[in-house]
Amino acid sequence: MAPHHKRIRVRWLTAGAVAVAAASAVLASGLPVEVRVVPSDDARPPAPVPAAPAPEVPGPSSGSRALTFGAFLGSDARGVARMTQFSHWLDGAELRVGHTYLPGNRWRDIEGAPGFLDVWANWRNQDDDRMLVLNVPLQERNEGGVSDAEVRRLLRRGAAGEFDHHFRALAERLVQLEVPDTVLVLGWEMNGTTYTHRCGPDPRAWKKYWHRIVTTMRSVPGQNFRFEFTPSRGRDAIPWTQCYPGDDTVDIIGMDAYDQPAGKSFDQQVNEPYGLQDHVDFAKAHGKPISYPEWGLFRNGDNAEYMRRMLAWIAEHRPLYNTLADYCPHGVWSCEDNPRSSDLYRSFFGDTDEATPPPTPPTQEPVPPTEPPAQEECTPVDLGSWLEHWLGGKLCLRFDWW
Repeated sequence: MAPHHKRIRVRWLTAGAVAVAAASAVLASGLPVEVRVVPSDDARPPAPVPAAPAPEVPGPSSGSRALTFGAFLGSDARGVARMTQFSHWLDGAELRVGHTYLPGNRWRDIEGAPGFLDVWANWRNQDDDRMLVLNVPLQERNEGGVSDAEVRRLLRRGAAGEFDHHFRALAERLVQLEVPDTVLVLGWEMNGTTYTHRCGPDPRAWKKYWHRIVTTMRSVPGQNFRFEFTPSRGRDAIPWTQCYPGDDTVDIIGMDAYDQPAGKSFDQQVNEPYGLQDHVDFAKAHGKPISYPEWGLFRNGDNAEYMRRMLAWIAEHRPLYNTLADYCPHGVWSCEDNPRSSDLYRSFFGDTDEATPPPTPPTQEPVPPTEPPAQEECTPVDLGSWLEHWLGGKLCLRFDWW
């Protein structure tokens, strides 16, 4: 997860310097030569689609600084240390959310083993405006490939109160560390198939187990926790609405929303069953704020359209908080594979007066791309996508050998 953003620019600029040196050598030879920029496929306007134009992404001056945001940069103390570096990359914009995950291997980890949570509590307590978000597994061996039959038995044991003492220990630990207002994301992505704390094998037992956990943790003196229900976007293994435990034990309704599967547009992510729009509507119907504890790029690579649209969605719906998953392939700071999305994210959240990212071009009549005449064919020079993005196309050299 180490930051690589500076190396990107050095590498591409080096390629550009080599190309410029080559062109200079040709010019010095006295041969007739023409140097021009030929629009590449990426630089040409995208083909119009029969849909309404996407909303413009607001920049820092129009309200993004008021959003409570953060990034997941590592679970342990390194995650806290990287927050300062991430803020520096954003020209000083402050991350107000610290987001981490309890390990789910053993119950003693889920109880908040000494040494793990201390550094996060210290960060939170340095500023009253900060928020600590903690993802809490509901079972040990949480990524152990446990069968549905075993998950069903574990959920029923939890619903009967067998694991209450583990969550009481966690609550007491958080109060002792003076972070009694922590946001607790219990059993996240319960609608999927990955985790042992998944809901699908027995939704009724899952909801009863959730109630026992919340009731147990709320009984600890001095606590002021907020409990968050966070499925992954879409239906997955089971509709997440079938796992919702009820308004009395849920304070926030979140959603983990990555750019997937491959080929799915942002509009489809919004309008699919149990997608982004259903999430917003469900939370509104239940009188709860929304959040995005995990979001980022995924199956569609450096998808600037997804980044643009997701930032506009966040600006429009004003979640309680949002935290980007900043590691490959999802991230924009520690993952050098996503330069276009990185620029969009940085211009949105960064504490800078630079121009805001341009909106998605509105729907218009298609204009055939201008091709160079056959008699003026030239040889493109590969500068790499980073320089070609800023040049607006490929550098092309035409040699008049005759």
